[in-house]
Amino acid sequence: MNKTDPTHEKNVTDVTGLRSVELWQRGALTTVRTDWIAEEVPVALVYNGISHVVMMASPRDLEVFALGFSLSEGIIESPADIYGIDVVKACNGMEVQIELSSRRFMGLKERRRSLAGRTGCGVCGVEQLNDVGRPVSPLPFTQTFDLSVLDAALGQMRQYQPIGELTGCTHVALWLNEQGIIMDGKEDIGRHVALDKMLGARAQQNWHSGVALVSSRASYEMVQKSAQCGVEILFAVSAATTLAVEVAQRCNLTLVGFSRPGRATVYTHPQRLV
Repeated sequence: MNKTDPTHEKNVTDVTGLRSVELWQRGALTTVRTDWIAEEVPVALVYNGISHVVMMASPRDLEVFALGFSLSEGIIESPADIYGIDVVKACNGMEVQIELSSRRFMGLKERRRSLAGRTGCGVCGVEQLNDVGRPVSPLPFTQTFDLSVLDAALGQMRQYQPIGELTGCTHVALWLNEQGIIMDGKEDIGRHVALDKMLGARAQQNWHSGVALVSSRASYEMVQKSAQCGVEILFAVSAATTLAVEVAQRCNLTLVGFSRPGRATVYTHPQRLV
């Protein structure tokens, strides 16, 4: 059999979350081709020595993932509630060891749940159905955004998906300032994890003004995570679910779906948009 080299191997060997594989394609089953696939590993978040959740994720930006998850799940109120984060290899995946303040750890133990996360995990492992759609304080109306500056950010999304560009299987979450300039973007195989990573990076940089843009659909959990972190405006490239719209309406979040160049569907609270 003939063997070909990957045409895009240059400058990607240092990208965490990629692995090269040999494959065959229809029409050329006698030719071995080397290509890239995205890594998917179990990531355990361990708070003060107690494992809380295991998610399937890309093995990169795990510190900001831990911070964003802790914020979006209401485990902490601010980054100051975390005293330290260590990422270590464990078993066949990664372990993120998080040192919480005593007060927040006591609160976590009171509402502790065990999750067995899969890519795009939703309610799996929640012990009580009441935990789904937990109350989020209504957001204030302090942000506005001009829809005319959205198109430029949409055109730049792929620049923040180096793994996705090579593999076609990741999501990205971006933070845009009021002028529509992308401040940061985080990528992952799971849309919820990508959002948590971005929310963690946002908290690290102490960015408040701006909007979130995600490459996926808007599920209720995406809305709830955003609102929990004080995000007032959420743009999604794909559609929103009924529960996402209900949660967004209830917590005063402006939810926009089908965000494409020259197009946007506003589901809730359009008064923030120009």
